[in-house]
Amino acid sequence: MTRSRSSYTALLAALCVALAVVMGLAVSFGSVRIPVGDVWAIVGARLAPGTFETWWTAARESIVIDSRLPRALTAAVVGASLAMSGAVAQAVTRNPLADPYLLGVSSGAGFMVVLVTVLGIGAGMLGVFTIPVAAFIGAMIPLFLALLIGGRYPQPTAIILVGVALGQIFSALITFCLLVIADERHITGVMHWLAGGFGDARWSTLIFPTITLVVVGTALLFSSRWMDVLQTGDDGAAALGMNVRRFRVLSLLAVSVLAGAAVSVAGGIGFIGLLIPHLAGFIVGTRAIRLLPAAALLGAVAMVAADTAARSVAQSTEVPVGVITALVGAPIFVWMLYRQYRRLEQ
Repeated sequence: MTRSRSSYTALLAALCVALAVVMGLAVSFGSVRIPVGDVWAIVGARLAPGTFETWWTAARESIVIDSRLPRALTAAVVGASLAMSGAVAQAVTRNPLADPYLLGVSSGAGFMVVLVTVLGIGAGMLGVFTIPVAAFIGAMIPLFLALLIGGRYPQPTAIILVGVALGQIFSALITFCLLVIADERHITGVMHWLAGGFGDARWSTLIFPTITLVVVGTALLFSSRWMDVLQTGDDGAAALGMNVRRFRVLSLLAVSVLAGAAVSVAGGIGFIGLLIPHLAGFIVGTRAIRLLPAAALLGAVAMVAADTAARSVAQSTEVPVGVITALVGAPIFVWMLYRQYRRLEQ
């Protein structure tokens, strides 16, 4: 047990180092290449003034502190949020194909962004916060409708099925608005948001998803024991004194809030919430207390790496991060499924 615990601690430490490395590279890469050593020196000088003698220009310091660092941190927070919420969604539904957008969060957020962008409803009302706030409100609409409608029925799958249906409705509304109402300029902007990205990341927009990750993530870690109990089946969990229905509803609520906060600043980025929990489970096992932190760190590393690749693939334009995660994540997911089912056949 001690050896297993020390191995797990070493793994988390290695993932933290990997996250620091990819974040350093993310801040270093760009139209203006800044050496990684300079990046950490600039960050260190800002955190502890007087630690380093300044040898860099004010322009480079502004690039690091005001532009690339908040973008990298936002990518890390969003990746951790999606991966953790995906792991919880898969655990409480006992469905390996569940993801954070299970209750239509992404589609609802996208629809509100379309309303703000295409119809101009509330456009510019909150400045740089207009799109994030609209997206989060939109993400919560299908969630609460799913809880209101599906919560009337005793079957736990009712909420999920209602959420899936609402997601399809909002996706149809997005398509209708883009085809019938929007002009070409609006379509380009909305499509980039729907595919996901961190081009609008700022220190101010980082606050809300970070607080959400800390608060909701901590609550999920404290409830990890009940997630493991739920794996015994609803009847077994109920026999151990668990209110299965209430726990599942609260867990799905936490999943959607966490995913909604991530979507509000990054758009609908797929595959991180679906793939990373499987990868983390392959490495550390399925116990929730081990799975959730590992999934969060792996998700942060993967998202920062994907954002760096999105900025580096094409020089003339920035590829949406969702395109990168889909192109890389889909083959890996298929390979993992192939290995799993081949092992079961043997």
